[in-house]
Amino acid sequence: MSMKLFRYEDLPIINGRLVRLRPITQADTPDIVRWRNDPEVQQFFIFREPFTLEMHQNWLESKVYTGKVIQYIIEDKESGQSVGSVYFRDIDPVNESAEYGIFIGETSARGKGFGSETARLFTAFGLDVLKMHRISLRLIDGNIAAQRSYEKAGFVTEGVFIDMVKLDGKFTDIVFMAKLKSGA
Repeated sequence: MSMKLFRYEDLPIINGRLVRLRPITQADTPDIVRWRNDPEVQQFFIFREPFTLEMHQNWLESKVYTGKVIQYIIEDKESGQSVGSVYFRDIDPVNESAEYGIFIGETSARGKGFGSETARLFTAFGLDVLKMHRISLRLIDGNIAAQRSYEKAGFVTEGVFIDMVKLDGKFTDIVFMAKLKSGA
């Protein structure tokens, strides 16, 4: 069965026990920019340049609103507060695959299970609703909390690329993980 593509306007809301996932909007831009420039968030990104309103606006217009990226905001279901973001990028309908990314931007929301639940919900959405065959991700070696969260969501380590990127003046390994459609 081939991959299902949604128009941005038709993306569903995804509800979990702890989180509510909703498509990103223009109104989320200040939070995204603030989170992406937070050193505690930035340390786990390969792309570490200062993040601007213009960069995010361009991302929304060229990637999200065109369907090249599916990006959601993670909300604390109890308080309704936006706490982070999750997305599929490099969506490839031919190979029924995409790259997964997530971050919890609000310091007070870290360590509460929001990321783990989001990983399970959003990858299930990718595999079961969007009909993806493969979801991959990259993470900086040593980000143990994230790697454990991904493993709980069903990702397996495929390999480590030694000294793949130079971060803060030091060559760093990148771990590649993936989750495949069950029974594939």
